Amino acid sequence: MTDLREALDRLLEPVPPKRLAESVQRLIADYRSGRPADEPLIRNMVDATAYAAYRMPATHAAVGAVLEQLGDSVDPRSILDVGGGSGAATWAAIERFPGIQEMTVLDQVPEALKLGQRMLPRATWQEWHLGEPLSTVDMVLVSYVLGELTEDAQRDLVEAAGAAAEQAVVIVEPGTPLGYRRILEARDRLIAGGWTVAAPCPHQQACGMTGKDWCHFTARINRSALHRRLKSAELGYEDEKFSYVAVTKDVAATNDQGRVVRHPAFRKGLVTLQVCNPDTTVGPTLVSKREGPRYKQARDAQWGDEWPQPSE
Repeated sequence: MTDLREALDRLLEPVPPKRLAESVQRLIADYRSGRPADEPLIRNMVDATAYAAYRMPATHAAVGAVLEQLGDSVDPRSILDVGGGSGAATWAAIERFPGIQEMTVLDQVPEALKLGQRMLPRATWQEWHLGEPLSTVDMVLVSYVLGELTEDAQRDLVEAAGAAAEQAVVIVEPGTPLGYRRILEARDRLIAGGWTVAAPCPHQQACGMTGKDWCHFTARINRSALHRRLKSAELGYEDEKFSYVAVTKDVAATNDQGRVVRHPAFRKGLVTLQVCNPDTTVGPTLVSKREGPRYKQARDAQWGDEWPQPSE
């Protein structure tokens, strides 16, 4: 199957890079200005194309990383990508779950939907506005949407997603303190609705992170030459920070593994892992070279992994 990068390259080829860059800069300025959510940032097809070039790789990487954490606890055949724009989360879902047969992307911006349809014609692309009903599907994806809504609208959308999904709900937000706060509120609402947190939390209780810390993760994206130009960047990669919650109906999805919530720290003969534990505590776990196989696991552990690693 053609991957997202190839589809984006074909889409962007006929568009002058200068026009894309100008549109990207305006979109960034409008986004940071705090414009009301009922005034779409994307005004035309150039804007939609610029936004796809600028944001799709990062959204795709973050959602893909989240879906990997679901393991075998779900096997969706149908998905809804709510507020999905040009479909980055849908691309991540069908790569992770190739058995998906029905995929629907909902968004209020027709230009984004038209653009997405050009890249992935086998999906259903449907104009949709807040408050309109959601069809029943196996999995509902809501990525980078809540931050654009009022608190009441966030609550309503989370409840609607929980009511529409039969196997899983996945919500992703920017990895900022505010994004994390929105995730916590969504998490509480979904648990109250009978869902079980499959990731990242190893428990169903109140979050153990306190003070100035917040739970977030990172996904690395390799930048194309055009991506670097649009972002006025020099590095060939970027790290997308995100917060998320993934819930399922499968109570067995919870386990005794904690979650590594920061980059591991290495010293000679010692690895320090910051771990969120099943008892709700969050703190350092030290693993020395004397511990043999466990030390090797710790050396291989990455931010976002379960700890200890599940037995195969």
